[in-house]
Amino acid sequence: MGHVIATTNMKGGVGKTTLTVNIATALAKYHNKRVLVVDLDPQISATLSLMSPSDFARLRRDRHTLKFLLQQEIAGTPGSIQVHDAIQPYGGSVKGLDILPGDIDLYNDFLVSEVLYRKAIRNPERNFEKVWGAFELSLMKAVLEPVMSRYDFILLDCAPSYNLVTRSSLLISDYYLIPAKAEPLSYIGMQLLERQIRKLAETHQINRQQQTRLLGIVFGMSRNLFAGRHYQRVMDRIRKEFGANQIFKTSVPMDVSVAKAVDSFRPVVISDPTSAGARAFCQITKELLDRLTPQTAHLTKDPKQSVNLSKLE
Repeated sequence: MGHVIATTNMKGGVGKTTLTVNIATALAKYHNKRVLVVDLDPQISATLSLMSPSDFARLRRDRHTLKFLLQQEIAGTPGSIQVHDAIQPYGGSVKGLDILPGDIDLYNDFLVSEVLYRKAIRNPERNFEKVWGAFELSLMKAVLEPVMSRYDFILLDCAPSYNLVTRSSLLISDYYLIPAKAEPLSYIGMQLLERQIRKLAETHQINRQQQTRLLGIVFGMSRNLFAGRHYQRVMDRIRKEFGANQIFKTSVPMDVSVAKAVDSFRPVVISDPTSAGARAFCQITKELLDRLTPQTAHLTKDPKQSVNLSKLE
């Protein structure tokens, strides 16, 4: 079974989705990995980075999005739609890259509360908190477990909020990756995330060995990057709190090619592979693999498929 990695930060606008889809694409295209991107953000940016709006509209009409899979699990109804039906191959026209499309309204809060309240009433202990906890543990696992063995990597693009789906996704993840900017609000988002993950582990009595582990922090360039002391103070605080070794050596540069790639529904590592942004994402992907299995992880199954970074420079 492959690695399940959640990309998350409690602060939006830090390049979370762009990082997710480009790492996923680089893993599939240049490292011959079988990759699934799961769009858990109601903004559906990951979905629209890998397929056109018309394709998404068709899938939504056919009830082939994550929303309908979640609804089945919440309601406890027999699955008329299977996860295999919703997963779309060739995301961004890349072989080996699949996408489980998100939706603008993933689940109904009222329905969740109603279903769990009924379960709590039937429970001899009548303990709503325990029923909720068990549901939180099982929700995303039930959706993804049938396909987990098919992939080397499953990347979960989480919403910038601590909702039910984000919590359930963190519980099934082996690692979490934090996209960030060297800005105070981004730093606060990182702190909030760390606190919530610790609280999640305590709530579910997860020991240290079984906890979701921080894979690292990837910084994107911000407009105040060269604002001298201010930037340095933020970075010093992050290094002190998280450890310098948790920060990826490569950061994402400000590159218009990254933004333009969205119009083609293909990540920049495919649409403009010689751009500064594409080169950075390829290097970040290599760092990610090295962090998972040092020394050997960056070698692909077929060396001919390895990305030659020197040719992209």
